Amino acid sequence: MTNPQRASRDTEADHGRPHRDEDLAALLERLLAQVPGRTQKDLASAAGISYPTLNAWMNRTRGTSRIAPEKLRAMVDVFRGWGVRTTPREFFEAAGRPVPGPSADEREARLLMLYRQLPEARQRALLRDAEMMLQVSRIT
Repeated sequence: MTNPQRASRDTEADHGRPHRDEDLAALLERLLAQVPGRTQKDLASAAGISYPTLNAWMNRTRGTSRIAPEKLRAMVDVFRGWGVRTTPREFFEAAGRPVPGPSADEREARLLMLYRQLPEARQRALLRDAEMMLQVSRIT
């Protein structure tokens, strides 16, 4: 007999919502299952992580609380490139790490996107303001 509450939770999770209490090994296993033909070695290579290290995380023989944020973000990028819906939050939580704010690249991309949407006169004003903020920050 199927538990309807469990089935509902599984369906929600399959739509990109984080799984509660899922460790990194379980997350990686679930996401790799969504890309048939891709292996741990493929993930390690694409994310710039040594295969023995990734394999140790998968086998839970190596802790995950000290994984560099760049490695977690790299794995997110790889899975997204493979068409899997995932988020940095999901990876950081699974690794038992505090979830950081957007990366410098993400902040820069957002700023550029907003800048490009402004009329030219506002772009010039924004540049003047930014230059003024930079001068003030050098003084203080």
